[in-house]
Amino acid sequence: MSKTVKPATTLIKWMLTALGIMALAACELPGGVGLTSQIVKEETSESPTFQVVRVSRAELSRVQKWPTSGTNSQYHWPEGGRGPDSQVIRTGDKVDLVIWDNQENSLLTSVEVKTVSMPGLTVSPAGTIFVPYLEEVVVTGQTPAQARSQIQNAMNSIIPSAQVQLEMTAGQKNSVNLVSGVAKPGSFPLPDRNYRVLTLIAQGGGISPDLRNPLVQLQRGSKTYNIRADRLFANASHNITLRGGDSVMVLEDQRYFTAFGATGTEQLIRFEQEEITALEALSLIGGLSDSRANPKGVLVLRDYSPKALRTDGSGPTNQQVIFAFDVTSADGLFAARKFEIQPQDTVVATESTVTSVRTVLGLVGSIFGIADTAASY
Repeated sequence: MSKTVKPATTLIKWMLTALGIMALAACELPGGVGLTSQIVKEETSESPTFQVVRVSRAELSRVQKWPTSGTNSQYHWPEGGRGPDSQVIRTGDKVDLVIWDNQENSLLTSVEVKTVSMPGLTVSPAGTIFVPYLEEVVVTGQTPAQARSQIQNAMNSIIPSAQVQLEMTAGQKNSVNLVSGVAKPGSFPLPDRNYRVLTLIAQGGGISPDLRNPLVQLQRGSKTYNIRADRLFANASHNITLRGGDSVMVLEDQRYFTAFGATGTEQLIRFEQEEITALEALSLIGGLSDSRANPKGVLVLRDYSPKALRTDGSGPTNQQVIFAFDVTSADGLFAARKFEIQPQDTVVATESTVTSVRTVLGLVGSIFGIADTAASY
């Protein structure tokens, strides 16, 4: 028995249905992260709520001079230098004095004991220690050898035969603190004025392997300095000499940027290195989706503080700025390779205009497949 063939009107109905669904899909399909034109349409607005900057190599040199944004946009580290291989006495240090005198009628010693010990003399806020017959002796700013020689010379006018021995124990102002991020944090006395930050970290047991993207922070007086650990290790000039009262902490680098849209990922991305360019950011997030992304619409969204706003072109004119890149051209690629991502930036890959069309065509193809199957019965 032969199969009953559906009349042509049935296929026409299927085609009309398909066309109707295609029109409906074109209107109703979700727009994803949006088209470039939708996001930057305020570029030509009379009163834009944000600024749009299309970044080219020519424009990049101007944008690079703009104020930074975000938290810890740039790290700063003091310059290195070699200090003397000796200690300097400071307020709060402890001085141990031993005075020798073998004269029978000595002012300091007895017949039986030819030495007098004066341990634990604390250097006063005025920078002095008390020595019998000499009163207050200024010792701050001197090396232990210089202070010993000074006391010896002063003692000669009173007790010519006396000999002075001096030892110093570092106090708080002659010590540095290793606070966190190592196996053995603590307070470490400065053995000399050439004590360096890597030596301190090594004495603390090294950086904890559990820290992700470790950052070394130095607090000196009222200033705070930061440097990535990998950069500190790579350049000997960054291995600076520490000063008494310095505090060193090893922390995780908390800087991040976010990514979403037609990319390989939609998440918060930590800074794996001190500086990240727009092109490197695209690599970190898995690149652009071949089927969804518009390579002419790579955007970087950034918030600036009110203090950063300028009217002369040396800064943004609006607190919210969108930097737009066209990575299909050599000019756009070179610009993206030099443009630095800043903390709290958002990298957006916009949707391609053909995404919706492909989706619709896929639906239509499925419908016609169903129609062919139906026509065969």
